[in-house]
Amino acid sequence: MTTDLTQGPPGRLLWKFSLPLLWSIIFQQLYNIADSVIAGQFVGESALAAIGASYPITMIFIAIATGSNIGCSVVISQLFGAKDYKGMQTAVYTCLISILALSALLTVGGLLACKPMMALLNTPKNIFSDAALYLNIYIGGLIFLFSYNICTGIFTALGDSKTPLYFLIASSLGNIALDLIFVIYFQLGVAGVAWATFLAQGAASVLALITVLQRLKKIEKPLNPKDTEGKSTSFFSLSMLGRIGKIAVPSILQQSFISVGNLAIQGLINTYGSSVIAGYSAAIKLNTFALTSFTTLANGVSSFTAQNIGAGKLERISKGTRAGLVMSLCVAVPFIAVFFGFGHAMMGIFLDASTASPESFAVGEEFLKIVSPFYLVISIKLICDGVLRGSGAMMAFMIGTFADLILRVILSFVLSVPLGESGIWLSWPIGWTIAAVLSGWFYLTGVWKRHVV
Repeated sequence: MTTDLTQGPPGRLLWKFSLPLLWSIIFQQLYNIADSVIAGQFVGESALAAIGASYPITMIFIAIATGSNIGCSVVISQLFGAKDYKGMQTAVYTCLISILALSALLTVGGLLACKPMMALLNTPKNIFSDAALYLNIYIGGLIFLFSYNICTGIFTALGDSKTPLYFLIASSLGNIALDLIFVIYFQLGVAGVAWATFLAQGAASVLALITVLQRLKKIEKPLNPKDTEGKSTSFFSLSMLGRIGKIAVPSILQQSFISVGNLAIQGLINTYGSSVIAGYSAAIKLNTFALTSFTTLANGVSSFTAQNIGAGKLERISKGTRAGLVMSLCVAVPFIAVFFGFGHAMMGIFLDASTASPESFAVGEEFLKIVSPFYLVISIKLICDGVLRGSGAMMAFMIGTFADLILRVILSFVLSVPLGESGIWLSWPIGWTIAAVLSGWFYLTGVWKRHVV
């Protein structure tokens, strides 16, 4: 099913379109969190720390996949909004071919660099082998991660937010079931957690790819000045790849620099020992759950913006932005209430109180109390970023993001000297606040109106 986001009330359209996206990310995060929960509860604190130590490296690969998703989604949305269906099909095929080649290169490079990256992060010796094992298996499944992300971006660009939800529900439940079987029944430890993700993600990506190819065949091709009868669909276009790259490359750089910054922060955290790593690992998973939810709503705003720009309906974008802000704030408030008010209980989801150290509980709870109140701030920033990205105003988009990243990394090292790990946590709200001011200013000054792709 496809949805034309250029027709109908913007607010109602965005709610209808974005809620399935939000449910999708909830299920996606569930199986990410399930890995840590099952490792922490059934294997031990060291296993949770091992997965947490490899997490920033896995986030680099996720960043590249997400950036590629964004570039493809924005261009396909604009072509779909302009009803240039053959151009849109060329964009889809070009995206799929390019991402398969990229994932193959990253798999080889990642396997070769796995242990050096772990050593660079000051990974403690007692968790090094488990962390490297988990990471190697994860890297082996990159082709599934990348292909699934691109397929999700294609569905979203076509206004279909329900199909990714169905795949994620099945994948999440399958991952949790495999986690339990591999870890509890076969006692495979950290390797079992990694293989469960590999298999569940693999099945979802293959099914998503088959569905995308079937969907393309069913899309109508009405004649218009941009889609003439004599125009044929190309399976790969360098010019289309260049157009996609104008959005994808800055998005990849933006996402990757964030991940590199997180690597630097993780290296600093690793110097505090496995108990701090375990507490941070649990808290950052919850924090990522919240941030990914806001980002998903912002992606919905991006698709809405891109389709309406393609259709030449700029007047609808401001209304869509307001609706996006309301949605994002409605999602932020429950996260703040739960994380701030019940931080200790949330740590108990990941850590067994009878075996885990009190320090790991205290670290995670403190992180959530410091960071969660500022979800209101970061949610506003991400919605403004969604408009900038959907319009192709990538320079403005990157400035706000890099300001956040650079400040967080620098302040983590500076504030940790007098305040210890508490100083690291304080860098999050400071970076978010300044970046939100920048992104909001770019939106209000109308930069996005002058950067239509």
